[in-house]
Amino acid sequence: MHCAACQSTLAPGDSRCPKCGTAVRRPDPDSERRFVTILRADVIDSTGLVAELDPEAAVSRLEPALAAMRGAVRQFGGIVSKELGDGLAAVFGAPIADDNHAPLACHAAIELVRRVASLGDPALQVRVGLHSGHVVAYMVASEFSKVYEIGGAAQHLAARLEQEAEANQIYVSEACQSLADGHVRFESLGGKSLRGFSQPVTVYRIVGASDLSSWRVRRARSVSRFVDRTTERALLDRAAGQARASRQTVLLLGDAGIGKSRLAHEFAQKLRAEGWRLIDAECSPNLQGAPFSTLKRILLSAMDAAAREPGNPGDPVKDLTAIQQSALDAVLDVPIANPQWDELEPHARGRVISDASCAVIQALASRQPTILLLEDLHWIDRASDVVVAAIASLAVPDLLVLLTSRPNGMPVWIARCHAEIVAMRPLDDDSGLEMLSDMLGSSATNADLKNRIVSHTASVPLFIEEVCRGLKDSGTLRGEWGDLALVRPIDELGIPTSIQGVIAARLDRVSKQERSILQIAAALGARSSEAILRKIAILPEDALHGCLVSLDRAELLVRIDSELEDSLEFRHEMVRQVTYDSMVEKVREDIHARILAALEGSEAEDSDKLCYHATRAKDWDKAFAYGRASARKCLARSAFTDAADYFETAMRSLDMTLATPAREASAVDIRIEARAAFIGSGHLSEWLNLGKEAERRADAINDIGRKVAAMTVMAAAQNFYGSPAEAIKLNEEVVGLAEQSDSSGWLNAAQYGLGQVYFLAGRYREAGGLFARARAQLMGPEASAPFGTTAKYALLLCCMMGSINHTVMGDLDVAEQMQRHADAIAEETNRPYDRVAAAYSGGWLKLGRNDPAAGAAILEQAFVLAQKHGIRLFVPVLGCHLGIAYLEQGLFDRARGMLAEAREEARNVGYTSAVLRSSIYLALATNRLGDAQAAQNMLREARNTARQQGFSGLEAEALFGEAVVTPPSNEENRTIIFSALRAAIAIASESGAKPLLHKAEAMLNGMRAAGDQPS
Repeated sequence: MHCAACQSTLAPGDSRCPKCGTAVRRPDPDSERRFVTILRADVIDSTGLVAELDPEAAVSRLEPALAAMRGAVRQFGGIVSKELGDGLAAVFGAPIADDNHAPLACHAAIELVRRVASLGDPALQVRVGLHSGHVVAYMVASEFSKVYEIGGAAQHLAARLEQEAEANQIYVSEACQSLADGHVRFESLGGKSLRGFSQPVTVYRIVGASDLSSWRVRRARSVSRFVDRTTERALLDRAAGQARASRQTVLLLGDAGIGKSRLAHEFAQKLRAEGWRLIDAECSPNLQGAPFSTLKRILLSAMDAAAREPGNPGDPVKDLTAIQQSALDAVLDVPIANPQWDELEPHARGRVISDASCAVIQALASRQPTILLLEDLHWIDRASDVVVAAIASLAVPDLLVLLTSRPNGMPVWIARCHAEIVAMRPLDDDSGLEMLSDMLGSSATNADLKNRIVSHTASVPLFIEEVCRGLKDSGTLRGEWGDLALVRPIDELGIPTSIQGVIAARLDRVSKQERSILQIAAALGARSSEAILRKIAILPEDALHGCLVSLDRAELLVRIDSELEDSLEFRHEMVRQVTYDSMVEKVREDIHARILAALEGSEAEDSDKLCYHATRAKDWDKAFAYGRASARKCLARSAFTDAADYFETAMRSLDMTLATPAREASAVDIRIEARAAFIGSGHLSEWLNLGKEAERRADAINDIGRKVAAMTVMAAAQNFYGSPAEAIKLNEEVVGLAEQSDSSGWLNAAQYGLGQVYFLAGRYREAGGLFARARAQLMGPEASAPFGTTAKYALLLCCMMGSINHTVMGDLDVAEQMQRHADAIAEETNRPYDRVAAAYSGGWLKLGRNDPAAGAAILEQAFVLAQKHGIRLFVPVLGCHLGIAYLEQGLFDRARGMLAEAREEARNVGYTSAVLRSSIYLALATNRLGDAQAAQNMLREARNTARQQGFSGLEAEALFGEAVVTPPSNEENRTIIFSALRAAIAIASESGAKPLLHKAEAMLNGMRAAGDQPS
């Protein structure tokens, strides 16, 4: 074993690395996560049965039932994980994965109930609960034995279902029912309240086994049509042609879900339409332990096919000898009266059964070309295997034997019978897309989703179908098959439970060393390099090379062409995800720690990757450091959403470390620094919470400087998120505290924030004074900006808001001067955020100069840039002023659409003033499009809201808008107009908004001159 940090060799008893001191992590190699089906069964009222018995008699009373339970579980491949005195717990699908774990568990439960009932003791009644889910499975070793244990919430649901079940009944969870449906018949019992579960649990009751074949179950679920397989069909056509001269045997070989059965049945039906007889059967995982179960199915299908022959040429069994007929009766469970049969030795009986079966198939082929289709050869019972080998080797014409098998179940006799092996591969991408078009529809709107599904599933047909089914069942896709629409974004396509076992079974076929390589690769991601695997795996070169060759041959981890390095990638994302999910937390942490150690200090060191692996390794100090580094990188390129995510990771990681005053100081600092990410991405409530949490922590360690910084952040957020009255009070308090501190940087920020809220409140003269003071300091030789930003950025914001403020006041030359300064800074930094900010005030200035076309050109570019880089804080205000520019150009439809979009985005962000301003100008656009009443209602509502919340500048704009949209057609309306104009004039005069003042006065004087003054 080696140290995860420095790779030094560790002794078995070491608790810490003797070289670097890192704590030793010892993952249990036998522990792993599994998706399984759990069976719980017990004898009802066992206490009453044995209460008055001595210990030996009590054991004897219950032992027959327990033995019957154990036998049923083992018959269907289950593992008894625990005996409970009067019952047991069993698991299906572990320690070796089996994609049929749910059907097998259901059949075991049916058999369990039957066996206990057959004991003839009416007092022994059982109840059974079944549930499919994820568990942690592990070996518990004692001095004499090992016990396979399972842990996790899934076993508790199985136990609750068992306790709820009635006598001799089997209760099943919805998860198990969905996996076994078709193989078993169920009755829904609806939702039941189970102890320990807050919500009712959907419960089903097993009513019996199904007689449907696995193919018919799969076919009933299928929602896609058969596509492509041109090469494989050509090979089968050639084999059918050659079979006319001599028997041909073809084996379709491929992993589960690849489409073997679909191709086999499509081809068989094609031959049947051409006059061939079809004999079809399948091997069942439920009957692997039943001798001749597969042969019985073949013979029954052959008899049925013979009975349906035109002209009824006769029973193919009639020409057999008496002993051969007895042999077939034995296979078909028909009573035998031939004493010769009883005298035969077992080996001789097997030979006669084989000869008789071959004779039946040969007789049928001699009368009509025959295709014998046998599916799932990997599940054949041992007795039938010998007979099928003989049939597949018959030297007769007009017989085509078509077999399907998974690679791990290919029988040894295939080569002896000269079978042609057709290796099935996934569909090509074009065929996968064709299959998806048939399922989802041909609409181009689903094009991206289709490409993602093809990549996610590597075009394995079953995987494609089940992923689509999962999306439809969850409501992510809505409509009917062939016409489905995506109704919400998808972060991850996920892995349907119906195919987790399929993939897990493939992974169980690799060696322990190969599994460890897969686990490292899964932790690294979809693609990795041989060099990094070599560094982390610490295997001898020949062992590593052998593992990679085997994994490539199994198409689990395949080599890809790359000019840069020996690259490896998972055949499809599902294999990677199942591999990763199968690891218990300790194993994951250990692997990520080894990856982290290997990546640190390399030339291509990437803080994003290091942060990911440090977080997964739970190395919280490093996760904090790398998370903050990645956040800073994202901020530098204006990737604000990503920056916010990394800051969240850094904050969470820091909080996982030991609580000290130094840690709390860092916690305050990281929240203050993170503000820029949450500001840019428009997460206003999170921005506000950052300030609140930072203030709480600064108070706790009595750090006045950090408290001032935290309150400044909180106050700035309040400007956008709340009402001006609250924000002004908080900002004035912050400015007072900042003036008492020795931080000119935070004083500048506080003055800017107070100026901003004065502007929103319509106190333009006071706002201008504060912007001027902060701007003067930031332009001086001792310019200082708060932590987490730069003086140049702070100056840009002051110039932006100063230009806007002077535009509103009508001081356009002063606004122009500030705008030129903002443009120069944005051109110098070339940061998207800075360019958007400068363009915002530039567009506002063009509107102030009555040049809406030029304003629209500037605002359109900024709007696109803000959306491209996720600068959501500016999107609603840019959209609003772009809508105003369209409105002033007479583009009323475009104006209404843009203003409606801006208002919706402002609501989503929580930008209160932007919601109001967008509503005011949306009403004006609505009026110009002919709906004066709707416009009046919108403006009246906006005016009242602005007045209640203290946005006096916006109240004045709403009042003026009300006057504009109200027709002076009667005395009442003229009174409304004059009242609105006078109120707007009063507010504009007090605030210094000269352009609005002049417009309102001009309209008022015009109405007086026209004689529209109310009496």
